[in-house]
Amino acid sequence: MKCRTVALGFVFLAASAFAADVDGKWTGTMNTPMGDVPVSFTFKADGANLTGSTTGPDGSETKISGGKVEGNNISFSVNLDFGGMPFTMNYKGVLSKDQIKFTLDMFGMPLEILVKKST
Repeated sequence: MKCRTVALGFVFLAASAFAADVDGKWTGTMNTPMGDVPVSFTFKADGANLTGSTTGPDGSETKISGGKVEGNNISFSVNLDFGGMPFTMNYKGVLSKDQIKFTLDMFGMPLEILVKKST
């Protein structure tokens, strides 16, 4: 029984060691009906918690909220206010070695975003 527990512990440890590293800066473009928009994110994972920010096309930085890391899946929200009209954008992404493929829900319309890790 102890051997199984130890072996199972090593399996989980090895799986987490091979998980992609989300920490750092990520850049890419978001394809919108009005053309491509540059996007960038900075992330820091602490266990299952994800913190960070995104930088908009105007250069302003906005903190993410509710960030989670579950294996190679990440999710978070960005709360914005346009002229007194608040709204939330929900991001879900799959992390691989050097890129994240996001699906963003913006006003019920899904948008795809691909970002790559900056060096």
